[in-house]
Amino acid sequence: MPKGSTVSSEAGLQDGKEKTVSVVTVPVAPESDNRDSKLGGRSEVKFTKTTTTASGGAPLLGEAGPVPIPDATSPLGDVDEQYPEGGIRAWLVVFGCWLALFASLGLMHTLATFKTYIATNESIHLSPSIVGGAIFGYASLSFLLGVYVGPLFDKYGPRWLILASTGSLVASLLLVSISSEYGHLLTALGVLSSLASPLLFTPSIAAIGHFFKRRRGLATGIATTAASASGVVFPFVLQALFARVGWAWAMRALALICLSLTVAANFLIRSRLPAAQNASPHPHARIFRTKGFSPTVVAVCLAQFASFLPLSYMSSYALSRGFSEAFSFQVVAILNASSAVGRVVAGWASDRIGPFNASVVCSAIAALACFGVWLPAGGTEPGIIVFVVVFGCASGSSVSLAPVSVGRLCRTQEYGRYYGACYTIASLVVLFAIPVAGQVVKVDRGSYWGLIVTTGVFYVAAVVAFAAAKVSVVGRRVWAAF
Repeated sequence: MPKGSTVSSEAGLQDGKEKTVSVVTVPVAPESDNRDSKLGGRSEVKFTKTTTTASGGAPLLGEAGPVPIPDATSPLGDVDEQYPEGGIRAWLVVFGCWLALFASLGLMHTLATFKTYIATNESIHLSPSIVGGAIFGYASLSFLLGVYVGPLFDKYGPRWLILASTGSLVASLLLVSISSEYGHLLTALGVLSSLASPLLFTPSIAAIGHFFKRRRGLATGIATTAASASGVVFPFVLQALFARVGWAWAMRALALICLSLTVAANFLIRSRLPAAQNASPHPHARIFRTKGFSPTVVAVCLAQFASFLPLSYMSSYALSRGFSEAFSFQVVAILNASSAVGRVVAGWASDRIGPFNASVVCSAIAALACFGVWLPAGGTEPGIIVFVVVFGCASGSSVSLAPVSVGRLCRTQEYGRYYGACYTIASLVVLFAIPVAGQVVKVDRGSYWGLIVTTGVFYVAAVVAFAAAKVSVVGRRVWAAF
């Protein structure tokens, strides 16, 4: 502060809000505007800060909007940015993120279709084991690379990341269309596609945080419905293309679709806030010292792991109970549709009661669905339908609430770094969910009782972990909207 400056402040409590007014008097040069002469050569700058208090911290449930808790790494006096919270520009960003997520997650949803088609078509000179190895390489590398994409987004913004992902994704699909050897397929899926996936996914989630804070849950929930939509549309389109034009031209058509989606996303997605001072493009382990971040990562891992178990085995479970093949596909479609609804509703609710509270509620509902519906009534058609609807709504929230929860623990300028690290760890855990579930079903001799119990237990653990993460930040204020 310049020499000779004076600071005065006054505080008061009005309508449940603590209002602090600080006045800074700063000397001005003689040639300054004549308006300052009335102050005797001094200029006054007034700052007003209003905070809502509830036992000294976050507001209680039912009060107007949760107040963010500053993280341990935020410097004192960090400016509270104003967010658009809507408008044409902000919602166009959400739409661009939806398009990018549709392309990125759509490719993930087609991998099983790839493997099934190759296994049943003798004209493709690739063995299913080779395809499975390339898919595993794709999943592993894409998850590992995600930890670097977040810091790159924070420092450079989304434009070059999404542009690079566009080229990688289209090139990978074109290369897959002509692949006849393991090396070609590994390069296409294991390298190019694995690079494109995190370059699309992480910026698409992080960019929303630059335009929304109070309504971030709703905006993220809307964008992540692309995961459910792509899970229905892409396999259906590929199956139709395989029957009409064959493998090579189906891949080229898919490349054209992804090119259209990602080019549009390039024009729509942008960041708004400048990079933090001394922002590094490299990941750093210091973020795990942020209050509440480590238990949040554990909670997200547990919820994501549990959600993938029924999603991967629901179709085979229905077949094992004697239902038709058509019904087994229908329950998966119902599960995807209900998860889309759950993402929007849970995001909307998180803006009112806080993302951690919403995560606790959704995880508890998912656990109750496993123990109260799936376990006792899973052998009946109404029981399965009720379960997939309830479970889909509850489990779908994990995709939309995880980034919003992480965003409550850090500054927006570091949103990409924190979410990228959380996404990478959770994804690596989920990578082992399917083989673990397969072993559980095998040990249980195909009865699926162990799979149901395992899913429910993991959701109970997620409830405890989300509650612990909240308590580590706001203390014992159970009703705090956080």
